[in-house]
Amino acid sequence: MNPVYFDSAATTKVRDEVIDTMTAVMRNEYGNASSTHSFGRSSKALIEQARKNIAKQLNVSAGEIVFTSGGTEADNLALQCAVRDLGVTHVITSKIEHHAVLHTVEQLEQSGSAKVSYVKLDAHGSVDLKDLERLLQIPEKTLVSLMHVNNEIGNILDVERVGQLCKDNGALFHCDAVQSIGHFNMDLQAIPIDFLAVSAHKFHGPKGVGFAYIRKNSGLRPLIFGGEQERGFRAGTEAVHNIVGLEKAFTMAYANLEADRAYISDLKQYFITQLQSKLPNVQFNGLSGNLEKSTYTLVNVRLPIPPEKALILLFQMDLKGIACSKGSACQSGSNKGSHVLTEVLSDRDLESPSLRFSFSIYNTKAEIDYAVSVLHDFITS
Repeated sequence: MNPVYFDSAATTKVRDEVIDTMTAVMRNEYGNASSTHSFGRSSKALIEQARKNIAKQLNVSAGEIVFTSGGTEADNLALQCAVRDLGVTHVITSKIEHHAVLHTVEQLEQSGSAKVSYVKLDAHGSVDLKDLERLLQIPEKTLVSLMHVNNEIGNILDVERVGQLCKDNGALFHCDAVQSIGHFNMDLQAIPIDFLAVSAHKFHGPKGVGFAYIRKNSGLRPLIFGGEQERGFRAGTEAVHNIVGLEKAFTMAYANLEADRAYISDLKQYFITQLQSKLPNVQFNGLSGNLEKSTYTLVNVRLPIPPEKALILLFQMDLKGIACSKGSACQSGSNKGSHVLTEVLSDRDLESPSLRFSFSIYNTKAEIDYAVSVLHDFITS
C-alpha cells in the first residue's frame, strides 16, 4: 500500500488546478499590486476579482473581505482589535477552541485588557447554549468567540442560534470557521456573525494565506501597520499568487461541494462501520461518530489499547505509512495531550489512546481497509 494520508484536518493536499493557476500567476503576474503601472494594475485586478468571487459566495460585500496570512492572523485581528477599538471588556469563549483563539484571549486577560469567561460544554463537547445565554447577561461590552466546526472532535456549532443570541444581547460574534469554510455553505447576511476567520490550506489551497470577514462599519482598525494595502486595513505587499490560489481552491470547493460531500461522507461512514466490525470496543470522541451532528470530514476514535502499547501507536501508524494525528497539528511539538479531549473525556477515558482521522476527496475505501487492518493487527498482536 502506498502512503496513506488521513490528516486533512491539519492540512489538505493542494489541488492540481490550484497549483497550475498559482504557477501561471508567479510566472506572468509579478507586478506589485500597489504600483500604478500596467504590471501593478494587472496584479491588483486579480486580487480584487478574487475578493469579489469570495464575497459573492458568502453573500457579503467585497469590502468586507480582508486577505491575511491565514486563520491565526484572522483570529488575532478580530479578537485583539475588538478589545482595542470597540470597547470590548468581556470575551466569552470555550476551552476547546483552537489555540489561535485560546492563547490570544489568555494574553488579553493577562494584560488586563479584557475579562474572559468560558462557556460550559455538555458531555459530548458541544456548547451549552443556556450557559452562553447566562453569560451574555453580564452587563459589559461582550465578544463571543466560538468555532463553527471543532478541529479535533468535529462537533458542529449552531452558528445561527449563537449569532441570534449575541444579537439579542448586544454582543459581537467572532467565529473561527477554519474547519468549515470550503466544506459547508454559509450565508453571512442570514447569520449575525461580525467576524470570521478562514484559511486556504483547509480546502485544498496553499498554506500561508486566508482571509478575515469583517462586517462593514465595524469600527476595527488595522492590526498590522506600514502600508495602505487591503484598503488600509492590512499592511504588506500582497502575495498575489497565494490570493489567487485561495480563490481558485475556494471556488472549486463550492462548485463541487455536493459531490465532494457525498463522497467523503460515504468514506467516513465506511470507516466507522469497518472499525466497529473489526474493533468492537472502539469509541468515538465528541460527536464525531454521528454523521448528523459532526462534520463529514473527520472522526476521532478512542481505541481499546493498554497504556504500554498506546505509547507507540502513532509511531506504528507512521511506520506503516499512515498519516493521522492525536490532536491539532499546531500542538504536535508539545508533550501535552489534546486540550480538547482533556475537557471532554473522563480521566479514565483519557488513559486510552485517541486518534483523529480526517478525509478528503483524495482518499479511497482501499486506504480505509488498510488503516483498519493495521489498527486491528496492532491491537490484537
